[in-house]
Amino acid sequence: MAQSNATISNKQFITMSVNLIHKALIEPTRTHSKNLYKSLLAGERRSITTVKMEDGSTVRFDISIDSNEYRGKLNYSMFRDGVTLLLANFVETMKAEKEPAVFRAEGEEHKMLFGVTAPTIQGEVLNVMALSAEVSPTSAEILLKLLYLPPDQFVQNTDSSAGVLGA
Repeated sequence: MAQSNATISNKQFITMSVNLIHKALIEPTRTHSKNLYKSLLAGERRSITTVKMEDGSTVRFDISIDSNEYRGKLNYSMFRDGVTLLLANFVETMKAEKEPAVFRAEGEEHKMLFGVTAPTIQGEVLNVMALSAEVSPTSAEILLKLLYLPPDQFVQNTDSSAGVLGA
């Protein structure tokens, strides 16, 4: 695999990432998608495709799940609903001619968290899915990670004991 020196905009990268996740988890049959979900939930990192860049180099895209912050018991249907909502929220953000925020930690610029989330509520339990990406500094690989964020940061307390989703 060739090392890529191609540079693309954040918007192009996000669009490509959203399309690849859709192709890996939403388009396939339920059986195929569910099998991929099970292996990801077991902690595996799976290759989803290799993309040929404009400069002729290739980049391998992998996918993983981080469900450590998920509240409750995660099953395939809830996961798929979260992925579907997350992808739809990315599409709506892009249609509004906005580029989603990209957050990077100082000293770890190769890791990014995208500022689009998918809050889901089951019963009274809030879970928030997001997408992050990690570009390997040593090889032409990118890890797309679907992760659950700590939901408490998205809840605002009101005068009543019920929480309200933060904007």
